[in-house]
Amino acid sequence: MTDAAGAGDREDDEPRLPVGVGPWPGGPDAWPDDDRYDPELLAEGDRRNVVDRYRYWRMAAIVADLDERRHPFHVAIENWQHDLNIGSIVRSANAFLAAEVHIIGKRRWNRRGAMVTDRYQHVRHHDDVAAFAAWADAAGLPVLAIDNVDGSVPVDRAELPERCVLLFGQEGPGLSPEALAAASAVVEITQYGSTRSINASAAAAVVMYEWCRRWA
Repeated sequence: MTDAAGAGDREDDEPRLPVGVGPWPGGPDAWPDDDRYDPELLAEGDRRNVVDRYRYWRMAAIVADLDERRHPFHVAIENWQHDLNIGSIVRSANAFLAAEVHIIGKRRWNRRGAMVTDRYQHVRHHDDVAAFAAWADAAGLPVLAIDNVDGSVPVDRAELPERCVLLFGQEGPGLSPEALAAASAVVEITQYGSTRSINASAAAAVVMYEWCRRWA
């Protein structure tokens, strides 16, 4: 059966506009005299998923600039099963300018959801919860577990210290008993529908935004 609208009118046939910007206008003679700029990007264009402030900048220059402005909260993710949300949480951590992301457990994680933002975000690995807890204690950072378990405090009423670690678990099972025991407080996101929980990466973005609303 033929679609009355015609093949050319389908949404899939709409022309896709290029992402980012093309070569620097005016050619090499007009290039900025600044070491932060990448000659290859200036010549070929910058199609990366970066804000306009960083167009044509070298990756190292972007990281250095971010390092001067990073917020003092950290993000930790317990990685003990396959979970595509980890990459998305890393991406949100970059968007909200977290100081560092900590992967607890398996060293390997699915980077697809990060959309290469892990190149601009400091990521540290800890073998297990005990190693992570020891690091947080040495750094003087309280650990706030994010999970909807008995005794958790709604995020809008919870204390979110300026310097802290926000600890997230895996989709479905949430945080392990060891991770919950390592936390000084447990925070939940208030919900109003029928589902028991929301997507792990969505939950992480909500809590990071709430931290930024108070402190950034």
